[in-house]
Amino acid sequence: MAERSFAKEIEKLRLGEGEEFHGEGILAVTKALLQSGVGYVGGYQGAPISHLLDVFTEASGFLKDLGVEFQSSASEAAAAATLAASVNYPLRGAVTWKSTVGTNVASDALSNISSSGVNGGALIICGEDYGEGASIMQERSHAFAMKSQIWLVDPRPNLETIVDLVEKSFELSEASNSPVMMELRIRACHVHGKFIAKDNQRPKFTVKDALDNPQRHPDRIILPPFTYAQEREKIEQRWPAAVKYIKDQGLNEFFEGPVDDVGIVVQGGLYNNSMRALERLGCADTFGNSEIPIYVLNVTYPLIDEQFIEFCAGKRSILIIEEGQPDYIEQAVNSMLRKADVQTRVSGKDVLPLAGEYTGAVLREGIEKYLQQWVPQALKDKTTLVKRGKKKLENAMEVMSESIPIRPPGLCTGCPERPFFTAMKLLRKEIGPLQVSSDIGCHTFSSSEPFNLGNTVVGYGLGPASSSALNIRHERRAISMIGDGGFWHNGLTTSIGNAVENEHDGVIVVIDNGYSAATGGQWIPSSRANSENRQYQIPLTQVVKGVGVKWVRKTRTYNIPQSLKALRDAMTTKTAGPKVIVAE
Repeated sequence: MAERSFAKEIEKLRLGEGEEFHGEGILAVTKALLQSGVGYVGGYQGAPISHLLDVFTEASGFLKDLGVEFQSSASEAAAAATLAASVNYPLRGAVTWKSTVGTNVASDALSNISSSGVNGGALIICGEDYGEGASIMQERSHAFAMKSQIWLVDPRPNLETIVDLVEKSFELSEASNSPVMMELRIRACHVHGKFIAKDNQRPKFTVKDALDNPQRHPDRIILPPFTYAQEREKIEQRWPAAVKYIKDQGLNEFFEGPVDDVGIVVQGGLYNNSMRALERLGCADTFGNSEIPIYVLNVTYPLIDEQFIEFCAGKRSILIIEEGQPDYIEQAVNSMLRKADVQTRVSGKDVLPLAGEYTGAVLREGIEKYLQQWVPQALKDKTTLVKRGKKKLENAMEVMSESIPIRPPGLCTGCPERPFFTAMKLLRKEIGPLQVSSDIGCHTFSSSEPFNLGNTVVGYGLGPASSSALNIRHERRAISMIGDGGFWHNGLTTSIGNAVENEHDGVIVVIDNGYSAATGGQWIPSSRANSENRQYQIPLTQVVKGVGVKWVRKTRTYNIPQSLKALRDAMTTKTAGPKVIVAE
């Protein structure tokens, strides 16, 4: 980590049996991994799970003493591939990354590992970056879990439940020979609380044990005819084993309520917001006692038909609280109830928004619609309370809209990238409009005021690749940008190597600030600062020359005349192939 020390957090990882842990959700997950006897941990940083990797990075000495192998992976694909260690060995491993963008990068390895199956417990901790606080396009991880038969855990956001489900996720993985994904929303990662710690466990089977006695199982290889057998194994053996474990261990939770002819089914991660909404409607108290029965899905895939049928017995209707689209759970529940000839009506997206984050205010409005339709007596004598709450919210929104300006994210005042984008604006003034393909990172903000540079953003490390179709001789060559973090994540091969292979006649700008700022400030191979744990200080100019780029210039971002000259030269040179400017 480039800018922050995690010395206090590391000490919390040392807590033993009976001691009380206080902290936030993602640090509790970190402690739970050690209590579970994890043998190796990997991952690629990014909000809201960066904390896990940053703490482990600084605690590397402590982890080695415990027998845990840790590495900060070069990308999510590298992290997912790490789980291959659990395919043949009873070795517990965990990897982590940011939401669907990370899962997309990791998908090749994940698909193959979920096909081959695992012997040891394999856990993927996915920071579900969905909703108003997100920094990415809006998608859910649920679809990937369904298509690859990865069991999806969505814990109720309190530290005791989160820690328990980390430990149980390893057991679920081992019981079903399948990887498990735990999705943690932003609010769950940062929720604060306490739990009673256990002693950290040394791995029962270590990386050394694997190397001492190598194992090979041909039926785990991803080749025909084994792949066909693996597909049948998923459905005929692994799925039933997972369902049995989920039921036997009570991973999902039921909370009773006196108004028992209706019920609410909620994704575990939405439990807190749902209870807050019920409280504001006068249908629950601050301690989680609800008048409406609640079925909490701490495991959202696979769903347990038997539990749904039991919960719906005697109920006229249930409300399914499922955030985002498509409504996978609602569709599945409708299907399972009809097949079982259970006539309970299913509500969900008819009273709740089709898409978007289910905040407390959104859920209050949706639950109120549902209760008015099915059990208006539950809201009787509470009308004044509900109206008062709505009025307070409307007043607050009115005050905020008048006093808080609407402002999209942008580059910080004094950011050293600003001068380089000023040089690009001067170039635009000289030669006319520019086609600029942007990338993920701070430099993405150059697309906003006052620079207005950047036409597209399609993925981390993909800026230059996203301009690859624009490869003709032209007086205004296409410009693409990439940061040094994206360069090492995916860009060296996918963007730079691709440009060399196709002799792309465009200009590639690498914004080099010495570490991966887009993901929270971590070291990369080209970081120039000295560190006890890092030995690489590889100049980016050498790297791009090493893959075949012939035209390379280096400039300092603060030197606007120098940067402008480099941009002019890149636009006018007769050298074939990509023109790369490294802007430090």
